[in-house]
Amino acid sequence: MYHHVSPTAGIITTTPQNFESQIAGLARHGYHALTADEFAGFLAGQPVPDKSVMITFDDGYLDNWVYAHPILKKYGMKASLFLITGLIGDGPARPVQGQATDLPAIAGHMQAKAMLAAGTTDPVMLRWSEVLAMREANTFEFHCHTHTHTRWDLIAPTREACIENMKQEFSDSRACLQERLGGVSEHFCWPQGYFDPEYIELAQAAGFKYLYTTIAHDQNLVGSDPARIFRFAVRNRRFSWLWQRTWLATHPVIGPIYNRWKSWKKAKRTKA
Repeated sequence: MYHHVSPTAGIITTTPQNFESQIAGLARHGYHALTADEFAGFLAGQPVPDKSVMITFDDGYLDNWVYAHPILKKYGMKASLFLITGLIGDGPARPVQGQATDLPAIAGHMQAKAMLAAGTTDPVMLRWSEVLAMREANTFEFHCHTHTHTRWDLIAPTREACIENMKQEFSDSRACLQERLGGVSEHFCWPQGYFDPEYIELAQAAGFKYLYTTIAHDQNLVGSDPARIFRFAVRNRRFSWLWQRTWLATHPVIGPIYNRWKSWKKAKRTKA
């Protein structure tokens, strides 16, 4: 799970140099980047290459186009991007790394959040022209991450209002993807990772079957529940870290032990 690929330091940000190390390492070691449909097939028991990985991005930041896209293209790798559809703008595609020297200024994550809160979206987020260019280049495919990325459970005055707003989020984001991209997949990612049983029912009723969490400490196996897909956040490290983290999380024997230990550590920190 990635958010930003940018030379601008900040949380949930990987530098272009470390991102290239990670992607080049995956390619060099023969990994196949799964599409969302291939991953869904894997959960259903269909065969995939032994060395398979699903690369995901959340939100749809401009730096995904400027820095991540040319690196994925260079190594023939593909990622799935969950778009906040209401924040994606219009206008011509901006320059990308390796194509020009006058690249767009990229805000750090906290500055980007402040700009979005103030209604300044274009310097932070992708444009539909860039989305279409990435889809045409086969570096990214695009899925739903709601229309506004709002945590209605935190701000709605009642539970009923929360549910109605979430229904609207699903409806608006589906309509936007249908209009802009000509279709909507069954893959959906929760805003800020929050969900509950009622939210899952709402998403499924809206046509989403594969629900991506920000929960890291479990395994996606053949026959796993598609309503609870686990992902781990990639750190700003070189490929050696990514290889070790992937091996630890997915090993059939060590993986469950490692994941239980990490979950225990997280619960202990939360209580403290």
